[in-house]
Amino acid sequence: MKKLVVLFALFSFAIIPASAQGKEEKKGVGGSMKRPSNGGNVPSHGPAPMKAQPAKPQPQARPQTNLPLPVPNRPGQPENRNAPAARNYADKPGHPNAPHVDGNKWVGHDSGRNDVRFHLDKPFEHGRFTGGIGKGHVWRLSGGGPSRFGFGNFFWSVAPFELDLVSGWNWNTDEIVIYDDPDHPGWYLAYNTRLGTYAHVEYLG
Repeated sequence: MKKLVVLFALFSFAIIPASAQGKEEKKGVGGSMKRPSNGGNVPSHGPAPMKAQPAKPQPQARPQTNLPLPVPNRPGQPENRNAPAARNYADKPGHPNAPHVDGNKWVGHDSGRNDVRFHLDKPFEHGRFTGGIGKGHVWRLSGGGPSRFGFGNFFWSVAPFELDLVSGWNWNTDEIVIYDDPDHPGWYLAYNTRLGTYAHVEYLG
């Protein structure tokens, strides 16, 4: 009988730490976890700041003409060669055609500080995110959509010019990690652990 009691006690002590560890690593919906539940890769750090690039010479002003401005293509019309070409982010076969992380290389984060798309008149207008940034903080999305989504009690908005980059996100279950954007004040990078892609997001409070 004593042996049975001792075995039961040893078994109980072995189960309690494992149970506590599971609770520590994974919290409820919208909470921060140490590792993604889907086993996805999490970059150990965010992107490095871009090195300053020399200023490009300004093009000389052209004389005004009465030529009409180019118009968007209509169905059945030839391609408009003045339209900007779409960027291909698939740097290797099998990689996504979206900004993504390859190991710790942030593919697509290379436009530099002077990219006017990221200019905000009031950076960090709603304060700075204090919920936990980087590899040790995996957050499960808990609803919403690109213009306003959340986890925990924190809310975010995807950059309006990057909405196509998040079309495959599942706003109720995907897990993301937030990183600082070192080049664009007021913006963060939300990395989707399931897809391995990221987008610029603004903290709403």
